[in-house]
Amino acid sequence: MKNPKVRQVVLPLITAMIWGSSFVTQSLSAGHLGCFSFNALRSIPAALALLLLLLVVRRIRPREKYTAEEKRALLRGGLICGFFLTLGVNLQQFGIETTTAGKAGFITALYIVLVPMIGLALGRRTGWLVWAAVAVAIGGLWFLCVPPEGFSVRLGDLYTLLCAFVFSLHILVISHFVTKVNGVELACGQFVCGSIIASAAVLIAESPTIEGLQGALLPILWAGIMSNGIAYTLQIVGQRGMNETVASLIMSLESAIAVIAGWLLLGEVLSQRELFGCVLMAGAVVLAQLPAPKSRHSGKD
Repeated sequence: MKNPKVRQVVLPLITAMIWGSSFVTQSLSAGHLGCFSFNALRSIPAALALLLLLLVVRRIRPREKYTAEEKRALLRGGLICGFFLTLGVNLQQFGIETTTAGKAGFITALYIVLVPMIGLALGRRTGWLVWAAVAVAIGGLWFLCVPPEGFSVRLGDLYTLLCAFVFSLHILVISHFVTKVNGVELACGQFVCGSIIASAAVLIAESPTIEGLQGALLPILWAGIMSNGIAYTLQIVGQRGMNETVASLIMSLESAIAVIAGWLLLGEVLSQRELFGCVLMAGAVVLAQLPAPKSRHSGKD
């Protein structure tokens, strides 16, 4: 996409759509494989698919050999992004096992607040219009994910909150490294590193079986190719040169998309409260795209 503004909206939106429709596959795998096993295996088809894509691209458009600095940047980026991605998805899975899906969706999406807060601590300013969009999105998430009676805090909620913090760091490190290396190569590197890290955890904490692998094969392929291979790659490519907070706002639409997908595909009931939450979240994304009003004192006196 030649227009960066279109790329920076469309690609994160497609990412949110894929993530939102992938919750079903993650839940289907839970009865067959442990958390570490599933996340280790889902990274393999993603890495292989991207590696094949890179080989094809290199055949069509050969490039010069990597410099030593480019190799170091790609290795560091793959390791750091892969670490945060693996830690985040496993914390999310631990949280889902001991809390409700609605609470998990709401708390996980709190990265839309954590991203600008962490960015502020790192000296990155965010305009007041984007902060207003974040506030609207939080309200939308509340109506979408939290029942009218509210919720009590449990151990799983702590895991999910840690997951939101880790995903915030993942978004920020992607913004850092994607300006230094090729986005598809960075995505491939993070999946290779993530699979190695999760595999080490499997050896320590789990004992997967052949029967479990067979039962979770389709969820692994879907999550590996669609959620990892395509969605996370689109996230990296779409984030190039983009405000991290705006990116997190668009990608948080996965919660709304998951609810709408359940309504359209599974016949689940979409309440007026949930519908209002979806509208608020969509409005927040539109608000974040508006140009910031110019200061009265910006011109000459």
